[in-house]
Amino acid sequence: MRRYSFIQADVFTEVIFGGNPVAVFPDAEGLSDDEMQKIAREMNLSETTFVLPPTDPRADVWVRFFTPSTELPFAGHPTIGTHIVLAYLGRYEITGPVTRVWQQVGVGTLPVDLITDGDGVTNRAVMTQDEARHGEVFTDKPQLAKALGLEPSDIHPDLPAQVFSTGLPGLIIPLSSLDAIQRVKLNVGLFNDICRSMSVTGGEVFTLETLDKAHHVHVRNFDPLVGVYEDPATGSMAGALGAYLLANGVFDYDPEASTTHMVIEQGFEMGRPSLIEVEVDIRDGMVVEVRVGGQVVVVIEGELIL
Repeated sequence: MRRYSFIQADVFTEVIFGGNPVAVFPDAEGLSDDEMQKIAREMNLSETTFVLPPTDPRADVWVRFFTPSTELPFAGHPTIGTHIVLAYLGRYEITGPVTRVWQQVGVGTLPVDLITDGDGVTNRAVMTQDEARHGEVFTDKPQLAKALGLEPSDIHPDLPAQVFSTGLPGLIIPLSSLDAIQRVKLNVGLFNDICRSMSVTGGEVFTLETLDKAHHVHVRNFDPLVGVYEDPATGSMAGALGAYLLANGVFDYDPEASTTHMVIEQGFEMGRPSLIEVEVDIRDGMVVEVRVGGQVVVVIEGELIL
């Protein structure tokens, strides 16, 4: 029998049972691709990660991300959770308040900053995401509303439904109110058809009306094409949404040089409140870097037997 230890952590939360859970297998050498996929299906979380020795000499680790049905080239909350778990296990030498590590993932080798508080606890991480890219606009608002179980008037009248990416492309869909976002009930078949037509695996609906006035955006994320009906915290799309909001002039910024900070609330409709921190750097009117961060709580330690 082969035994593989794993740790499950809740990401983008300060308390247990909030945020988005991820299962991390810190010593995944010896597992085949098929076994990783079957394990992810067994764990039945939105993502399970497998940590391997890197093939890129610049990287500290190679991280692979699996949903219950497929492998992804990059994922947000699993990145944050994986590196805090590795720090918890003592796999990194913590050198001060901020320790930078490098992860090899499907979209390249990217930095992750581990944040250590004054008590010496490393429970927060900030990841630098891939280059911000925008794609097609979906113009059929009545069809989009139907896919979401809403009325066309619930779609924001001035902002586009558009594909954006900072590592994993998704369709960003603006809604007009908090009430509208709370009423979303997917027509899964039609929603999946729209996602396929836009070459994405899922979509993120958002509104600028929030539950907490200290936050900036309220979101829900749906990825039924990859086996995740709704995700309680989606770091990859948080970065893409940050780039989208700046590109569409939703927040004021200095076009010559500035950093815009925002807090995204997600998961409240699922009973798993999540807070995702996003920073977007602008230089000469262009998005040059997107960072996403949050806190992590270790929840479960276990062993899988093959």
